Amino acid sequence: MIGLVLLCIAGTWLNGNFATPDNAMNVLTRTAFIGIIAVGMCFVIVSGGIDLSVGSMAALIAGSVIMAMNALAPVVGSPVMIVALGMGLALVLGAVFGLAHGLLITKGNIEPFIVTLGTLGIYRAYLTYFSNGGAITLDNDLSDVYSPVYYGSLLGVPIPVWVFLVVAIVGGVILNRTAFGRYVQAIGSNEQVARYAAVDVDRVKILTYVLLGVCVGIATLLYVPRLGSATPTTGLLWELEAIAAVIVGGTSFKGGAGSITGTVVGAILLSVISNILNLTSIISVYLNAAVQGFVIVGVAFMQRGRR
Repeated sequence: MIGLVLLCIAGTWLNGNFATPDNAMNVLTRTAFIGIIAVGMCFVIVSGGIDLSVGSMAALIAGSVIMAMNALAPVVGSPVMIVALGMGLALVLGAVFGLAHGLLITKGNIEPFIVTLGTLGIYRAYLTYFSNGGAITLDNDLSDVYSPVYYGSLLGVPIPVWVFLVVAIVGGVILNRTAFGRYVQAIGSNEQVARYAAVDVDRVKILTYVLLGVCVGIATLLYVPRLGSATPTTGLLWELEAIAAVIVGGTSFKGGAGSITGTVVGAILLSVISNILNLTSIISVYLNAAVQGFVIVGVAFMQRGRR
């Protein structure tokens, strides 16, 4: 939190436009997609797992939802109903992909890194195949109905920011105020001891990946109306940003301890860094991902002696 405040002071000093309400809303809206995914990623990392496929998963979900909505347009008369069905499909696909990860990791006894590294390539390859290397575009009439989900606001605050806030609150309650949250932390701290304590480790692990998949689905259904299309580059490096947000927020990369509040602050902090770089041109905008990579390595280095 101190680092975020110092960054905001530095950003205001470097460029007066940084402190404007419009820019603040822009930063928070940009944070919403990664922040929602980071909330789910926090559960996975706290449990001792990892998911490298969330960006590719989001891309495939976006493409599948757009294709399904376009296919339903001639059949279902109501555009609102089609949009609602598309949003529901995004959540279902996210949960199914997360369930597949969880089953492969627990029942298949495969390392999370290997499973999600493999699905990272699978998801993006299928989207590229469906789009023939181009873009899958949402029908214009449906796009007009869907666009308020991203561009609309409530009490002057963009809808994606409200959704991010709700997801973060629910995630915080689940992690800190429920038995499931305690089990997640116990497994990440010492999986064998958790088994001796009669915790259903496999079930809890599967649920963490399902939860992450649902979070990816929520982020995707908010992202689709932004551009109204999906391409092979959609969601590129989202996994890097989500993992960075969780680690910067203080979650131990080895599992066992984490905070949703810290994850939210970490996600905002990374967006603020990116926004400052864009406004001030201190370094090339093409190096934003490099800055995030350095942040991940730096924080992991500081955590190397943490148990």
